[in-house]
Amino acid sequence: MTDQDQATESPAKADPSTLTMEFRHLHRLADPAAEGVQAWQISLTADNETVARVRAVRGQYWKAHNLGERLADEQSLAAVAAEQLFDAEGQFLPAYEAFVELPGNVLVIDGLEITAPWDDPWTVAGMISSIIDRLSDNQYAVILPRASGDTKDALLTEAGVLLSAEPFSDELLIIDTSLAAPEEAAHRVSEHLRHRARYGEADPFNEDWCEEDDEEEEVLTARTRAMLHLALRELADQAWQEVSALGEQPAARSSGGLFGSLPRVTWHQDSSWRRQLARAFDDLAADCTSGAEVEPRCTGEEMALHLGIARAQDLTHNRPRLVADTVAGLPEARGDGDWDVCSDVLFQDHDVLMLFDDSLDGIDDAENDLHQSMGMVNLAPVDWFTPFDTEHVRDSERGYRHA
Repeated sequence: MTDQDQATESPAKADPSTLTMEFRHLHRLADPAAEGVQAWQISLTADNETVARVRAVRGQYWKAHNLGERLADEQSLAAVAAEQLFDAEGQFLPAYEAFVELPGNVLVIDGLEITAPWDDPWTVAGMISSIIDRLSDNQYAVILPRASGDTKDALLTEAGVLLSAEPFSDELLIIDTSLAAPEEAAHRVSEHLRHRARYGEADPFNEDWCEEDDEEEEVLTARTRAMLHLALRELADQAWQEVSALGEQPAARSSGGLFGSLPRVTWHQDSSWRRQLARAFDDLAADCTSGAEVEPRCTGEEMALHLGIARAQDLTHNRPRLVADTVAGLPEARGDGDWDVCSDVLFQDHDVLMLFDDSLDGIDDAENDLHQSMGMVNLAPVDWFTPFDTEHVRDSERGYRHA
């Protein structure tokens, strides 16, 4: 069985959403021996209980007087790397220089200790990916053991394969962070763990998963609604400010702002049109707090909801404290903050997003051949606020937030 075969056969494991990483590094401020090489102890915890540990040695070539000797002094896999990457004078060996794009800094990961049920390649790959993200950049060679059999080193090897590590020797795998493939692989690992967190044992990457098992899962959980409401309210506030500031002036991408970020076919719409879009954010935000079904009722609301989901995703990544305060006290659920699923489920189609593609200029015209062949409706800005059907029409007397 190949390394790749081993790496892709792991079964679904426990919920990754409970996992957190702890990085520990002690540095003596005035110790010259602490320059250039740092040893980190990284712990993986589930519900405040340590379930895995791994060691990472970061060597910065430009800081260390002789990085080869410094790595050798660290012993273990770092010493093996020192022997195979450097010559006796501390220069990179030709084989290593030919193997990576930018020979220089290295990050050696070994010494894995991990307990069941977390001992699978995907979880370890997620752990390694997080270590790489925090301790390196695109000028590092990440070194992992190359091993086989039922050992912890073999688990690191399988995880490395999932992250596009390449065999350098019989003992070493190397991930070259200057290449695109490792970044793409890290994204695949993240997506796999995210899906596992949502679906639990009914992991959609597992051949035994059945889509019907998850049909009754609530997409807009209490926390998801709260985060989406926060995002829509922020966008509504921004929209109303720009309605006032722009007046009847056209929008433009170069001037920034919310209306400038819309497809260019909307830039010359008047203030009345912009007021309707601002109200669309308000209407959807109200749906989030009222418990109503969050379903766009016109093209303008489709665009508003797409932007709301994108803003909520950004807030999740960039404003974790704000999000934590927003959802405090609300029950947790596996589907919390699953914005990809929201994008899949909350819309009948994503036709409005085609307006962002300048190569499809004219797609909003009902006479356009592609428009007709795909059955598109109400893509022209003048039609954005025409209801899709008569059964789900907003109250015409609801007015606007601002007169």
